[in-house]
This record gives sequence, C-alpha cells and structure tokens, in this order.
Amino acid sequence: METSDLIKKVRKIEIKTRGLSDQIFSGQYHSAFKGKGMAFSEVREYQYGDDIRSIDWNVTARFNHPYVKIFDEERELTVILIIDVSRSNEFGTQKQLKQELITELAAVLAFSAIHNNDKVGVIFFSKEIEKFIPPKKGTTHILRIIRELINFTPKYSGTDTANALRYLTNAIKKKSIAFLMTDFLDKEFDNALKIANKKHDVIALKINDVREKELPDAGLIKVKDAESGATRWIDTSNTLLRKIFKENKIKSDEALNDLFIRRGVDNVELYTDKDYVMPLMKLFKKRESRW
Repeated sequence: METSDLIKKVRKIEIKTRGLSDQIFSGQYHSAFKGKGMAFSEVREYQYGDDIRSIDWNVTARFNHPYVKIFDEERELTVILIIDVSRSNEFGTQKQLKQELITELAAVLAFSAIHNNDKVGVIFFSKEIEKFIPPKKGTTHILRIIRELINFTPKYSGTDTANALRYLTNAIKKKSIAFLMTDFLDKEFDNALKIANKKHDVIALKINDVREKELPDAGLIKVKDAESGATRWIDTSNTLLRKIFKENKIKSDEALNDLFIRRGVDNVELYTDKDYVMPLMKLFKKRESRW
C-alpha cells in the first residue's frame, strides 16, 4: 500500500473510532474493569473493625502497636489486544471484511485506553506469534498500532489461539485486560484460556460473518479455504446440505459459549454487517453492574 493511501486510511479510522470510543465507554471504562489490581498506598494505626489480615507485622513490631496496610485501587491498567491476523479474516460477505471490523474494534479499545492514561500492547497471531508490540501510552503509539493493522501481512497460514494465549501468559507479567479478537474457528485452546484468565482478565470478541452461519441458496459455487488454499465445489441448492451446515455451526457456537461460561470469560459476538457499538456497551454495562 502506498504511504499516502495508508495515511488516509489511518486518519479515517482515527476520526471514526475516537468518537465511537467516547460513545461506547462514556465514563464506564474504569468502572467496567475496576477491582483488577490493588496498589500499596500507606500504613496507619489499626482501628476497630479493620481486617486483621491487613496488619503489617514488621511495622507493628517496630512501634509495638498494630498497624495496617492501606491499598488503593490500581487506576493504571494495561490493555493487551490479542489480534488474529490469519487469512480466515480476509472474509466478509456484507459491509466489510472481518479484518476490517477487527481493525476498528482494536482502534476503539486503544483510544479508550489512552484516554484513561492506560498502556496498550498488541499480540498479532496466526499459527505463530507474528508480532508483539509492548504496552505503551500515547496517541503516536496507537496510530502505529492502527498502521500495523491496516498494512500487516501474516507470514504463516493457519490459526493457533492456544499459542497466542500462552504467549500472553508468559510475556505479560502484570495483570492486564486482554481482548481476544478472532473468529474462533480453531479448537483446542481450553487449557490455555483457563491459565491465561487466571492471571489476566480475558474478554473474547468473536468476529462473525452471517454466511459462516447459514449458506444462501446460490446453486453450484466454488469455495476456497483461505488458510490451506484448498478449493471445492458446493451445491448450495441442496436443502439437506444447508441444513447440516447450519446445525453444525449452531453446535460449534454452543460448545464455544459453554467453554466461556466454564472459564468465566466475558464474551460478545460481533458481525461484519451489524453495528458493534450496542453489543460492546451492553457487555461493559454488564461488567460494571457486577462490581
């Protein structure tokens, strides 16, 4: 992509997503993620009703009088965007491709983070870890992330969500808010998700296109697997074939939702042909109400 075209695209996404960031969060950002970390503030003398587990025994022994540790809610957060850049996201039959939707979502979340003086980092993954951008603050940093999203070409085919989650667990030492953005077409990441969500607060953003859930009656069509390159002809006029396709997708979605419930992972489904503002607002209001 020419530099001038890239700059125009970055600017266009920046203008759109900055406004949406304010619209989606509008003061709910920290209230939706609070309680995820506590920072030591000071010690003071023990008062009736204080939790004895908060007693600082070293200070107590020094002054021969009980003192307790006081903690403040940790206001600075680290937000990690775990972004699927595999070729399955080069798909979209409606308003936009899945990768274009992911780019917008990432920009909205990133601008929300820097607006609240938080750090943002990114993990790009396919079958392997494609790129890691360490957490930093600032608009310049966010614009770099958007440029990478628009112009990024993966080196590897395939998708390995478990590998991305393991990388998150090992690379990010401080507890973070981790947004996992993928279409969840691969499997076998249950254990990695379990471990990652114990250390971090993982939120799953499932990226969908309506044609992945239901085939149209379009006669004989040629389809291609974007990741393997394999092609085949499918007769979509076959009622039984369309029925089986839809039922298999429903079963797969139900299994994925059950996994999220078991692991305590907040999640939301987003579509290439639908507005994502209301689903995100609903998700964060739900989180806010729990605290």
